Amino acid sequence: MDLEELCKNILTPARGEALAKAFADKRVNRITLYGLAGSAPAMLMGALPAEDGDSPVLIVGDTLDDAGYIYHDLSRVLGEGVALMFPSGYKRAIKYGQPDPPSQIMRTEVLNRWDTDRSLRYVVTYPEALAEKVASRDTIDTHTLHLATGGTADLAETAKWLRTNGFQEVDYVYDPGHFAVRGSILDIYGYSSEEPFRIDFFGDEIESIRAFNIETQLSERKLDSIAVTSNVAQQSSGSLLTYLKDNSPIWVRDADYTVERIKAIAADSFSDSALIADEGDSEAMKQVIDPEEFATALSRHKLVHFTAAADNPDGENATAIGFGCTPQGIYHKNFDLISDSFAKFLADGYKIYILSDSEKQIERLRAIFEDRGDDIRFTPVISTIHEGFVDHATKTCVFTDHQIFDRFHKYNLKSDRARSGKLALSLKELGQIETGDYIVHVDHGVGKFGGLIRTEVNGRMQEMIKLIYLNNDILLVSIHSLHKLSKYRGKEGVEPRINRLGSGAWGKMKDRTCLLYTSPSRRDGLLSR
Repeated sequence: MDLEELCKNILTPARGEALAKAFADKRVNRITLYGLAGSAPAMLMGALPAEDGDSPVLIVGDTLDDAGYIYHDLSRVLGEGVALMFPSGYKRAIKYGQPDPPSQIMRTEVLNRWDTDRSLRYVVTYPEALAEKVASRDTIDTHTLHLATGGTADLAETAKWLRTNGFQEVDYVYDPGHFAVRGSILDIYGYSSEEPFRIDFFGDEIESIRAFNIETQLSERKLDSIAVTSNVAQQSSGSLLTYLKDNSPIWVRDADYTVERIKAIAADSFSDSALIADEGDSEAMKQVIDPEEFATALSRHKLVHFTAAADNPDGENATAIGFGCTPQGIYHKNFDLISDSFAKFLADGYKIYILSDSEKQIERLRAIFEDRGDDIRFTPVISTIHEGFVDHATKTCVFTDHQIFDRFHKYNLKSDRARSGKLALSLKELGQIETGDYIVHVDHGVGKFGGLIRTEVNGRMQEMIKLIYLNNDILLVSIHSLHKLSKYRGKEGVEPRINRLGSGAWGKMKDRTCLLYTSPSRRDGLLSR
């Protein structure tokens, strides 16, 4: 069984009919769904039929973590790309003014896909992200470049458009807002995708478009078309709610809390410590929306409150629907307690589903029960959610292995690749290194930086880093092996001893050195003087 099939157990015909009736009634602008414990809300959302129309449904959690786990669960239930996360565009509270490019990419991707991608069903967010203005549809359109394989574009004019729209021309692309031109190849890292793109031109014809890996700078998957958007964060003008149609549903943990949180953010001022340090964007607070306008706009939508509360927190309400789910028990790896609890559920006619990302973990559980002599029958599901629950109406136990074994479970956001920064730091550092500076190669030790050169390798021109060792021996390192290099970090004012290539001395020293280096690669070329 998979998660999508399991979701159908939660949406019974009676529940589906009650929900459909509440959503269809135009007089109803507030629906309360209570008794949705653990990850039951996401599983219910995953079971609902897709909404008619072009716009996704907005889901508002109380915090970043709350929204992150809802997004994680929806991605597991529905697959990648069906739900998107809409985070704050700042690393900390907006009052510190520290923009976060990976998060800005995620925000721009949501705006880009909002009206154009019918596969996008849900957008998950939280008050801090909603408090920040977004660019209008017209601004997004004006600052987006569309390219397609087989189409035509003038490379020089495309580069001019990129410069005009705030892109920076560099030797190697590693940050959002970068582009590089090398002959007939154009690399672009825009703000509408976590991956940069490599476009290969033949004259004015676009021969191919590929996403490429920041860490290796190597092309990966082919693409038919791309949309590249510049950084529109500073051209934002209104709330994300302007992208929704009036009376369209918004799922929200607590609408009153969301409004009050946005009011508190708007009432704050730019951090004194940030002003003193002269860091960040001192104009950041101008990006905060008007909270009163937000509250008015929110009231024009059908609000679907979802909560784990056992009883309707709003009291008597004709549009309240109870689900009667309770959280998964806390077992602390106590298999006496687990076995007794599971046996009672089975005796009462419940069906137990155990969710895990690992088949080995499922087999481990089976072996433990078997070794104990416990007759515990359960159905495995090889994919997991954040929190298990018991649906008493359908007598369904949805349990997770990480809760059974007391393991912390962390959600993953789509920006993790863009956020890794592993190669970005190396490329930035490389740009600051001067000829003659000392460089450490993980396999060959300390040498001097001799600059960047272009040389032919297997019939193709490649960029290489030139390192000079003892006796003027030369090592050429491919730009794709940049992660093997680090700048020498020894005592200040003390020059290091340059190593001799091929002597083996560096290998003997590595265990004693304090120099930092990373794992080896296979793209080095060795030339003797």
